[in-house]
Amino acid sequence: MAALFAFWGSHAAEFWRLVAQHVLLVLLSTGVAVAVGVPIGVVAARRPRIGGPLAALASLIQTVPSLALFGFLLPLPLIGGIGARTALVALILYALLPVIRTTAAGLLAVEPSVLEAADAMGMTLRQRLFQVELPLALPTIVAGIRVAAVVGVGTVTIAAAIGAGGLGDFIYRGLAMVDPTVILAGAVPAAALALLLDGALLALERSIASRKRHARLGVSAAAVTAVILGGVAFASYPRADAIVIGSKNFTEQVVLGELLAQTLERYTTLPIDRRLNLGGTFICDRALQTGDIDMYVEYSGTALTALFKQPVRPDSSAVLEDIRARYAATGRTVLPPLGFNNTFAILVRSADARSRGLTRLSQLATHAPGWTAGFGFEFLERQDGYPGLASTYGLRFREAPKVMDVSLMYRALAGGQVDVVAGDATAGLIDALDLTVLEDDRKYFPPYDAIPVVHAATLLRHPEIRPALAHLDGRVTAAAMRRMNNAVDAQKRDPAVVVREFLDALDRGVS
Repeated sequence: MAALFAFWGSHAAEFWRLVAQHVLLVLLSTGVAVAVGVPIGVVAARRPRIGGPLAALASLIQTVPSLALFGFLLPLPLIGGIGARTALVALILYALLPVIRTTAAGLLAVEPSVLEAADAMGMTLRQRLFQVELPLALPTIVAGIRVAAVVGVGTVTIAAAIGAGGLGDFIYRGLAMVDPTVILAGAVPAAALALLLDGALLALERSIASRKRHARLGVSAAAVTAVILGGVAFASYPRADAIVIGSKNFTEQVVLGELLAQTLERYTTLPIDRRLNLGGTFICDRALQTGDIDMYVEYSGTALTALFKQPVRPDSSAVLEDIRARYAATGRTVLPPLGFNNTFAILVRSADARSRGLTRLSQLATHAPGWTAGFGFEFLERQDGYPGLASTYGLRFREAPKVMDVSLMYRALAGGQVDVVAGDATAGLIDALDLTVLEDDRKYFPPYDAIPVVHAATLLRHPEIRPALAHLDGRVTAAAMRRMNNAVDAQKRDPAVVVREFLDALDRGVS
């Protein structure tokens, strides 16, 4: 617990910003769901033939896993893309069902005698709805809102994977670093927020149900609180004109995203928005194409084979010129390489390598039938990934390779859950966990030079970006990258602090 409180203390400004973003997403999505769901619930109660299919559609949406729903929404125009917009759409869709169902149930539960009395008094259907039925159904409706809001608190944490912000940022960062303290830094306040919201709405529900005089006061207080929290949260989001920097969802990419951000903050006055831990290559690439982010660091071989579907080529300069032209044709600019080549590294435990005399990939085929492999999803699917590797080296493992999160593979290998993984040559955990890189003696993998890719329109609007990032040209060596990765992964240090120290060393002329 001491480490957790120390983390919150050292990241106080970021912590409260993420809490505010979390609250804003929940308030907005729940508010819209109520505004849409209550009328649908009324229709479902009064006109089942119309409202029934709408309620069924809301039920169907509930069966779609959160990450899958985000994936479906990402490519859609207007409502898709990286950031809070897509997250809000998904959260609203998830919140609709409990609101619709409880509204319909509350209205159908009103005693027929009460409705007959209202009719006898000469009330119109509209008057009866707003003056009799909805007030009587209000406790049940609030119960549905309570469920929707609490579910929303949990779902918002997943939305951090598409750059929506919130406490999920800490959770994903902790997963990338395999650091329980950072995971708890996001999970504990998210759970506390869910409990607080549940308790507040439960008290409001009971107050309304008991018809106490202060029920209306409770509703007003809740509304005022929501407005205040929403205003604070809205202010916590970055400016619309900020330069948005993205990254993929593993340690090195988070470090590289932070490196771009701090370099621009150091040498320009531009406002910077970090959207780190976004997901894999294709999410970052699409976000850059659509303008949801302005830049991120890609690898030349990845761009060549995974994004542009070109055959593997060994010449680093030729690959760079090829992808520079292909990016330019789509409105994006490749800046000079940072200085290191992060090729795929096929890793085994050092003890296994020593006992079997393993040093080269061509020797692996002999041992593969008795071993289990663990690879990331991208590696299993990419043109420069497992299919081509298996063909080149004749690899046949004991069973189909396990699909694993990139950030967990190294420890899974060290712990004996798998025997072979495809990692990164600059990963800090290679030395920390005593792993061995097998030599790619048949030169299967293309070069993977780290290159900043920037939206061309962003460079036109802000020409100062190019000279600022030129401070990094060729100066991030493989050894330096490995040290930074090790500091984050093995020593559990804050990526922002590690990057700041690296930039300070560059300014002093120390590589």
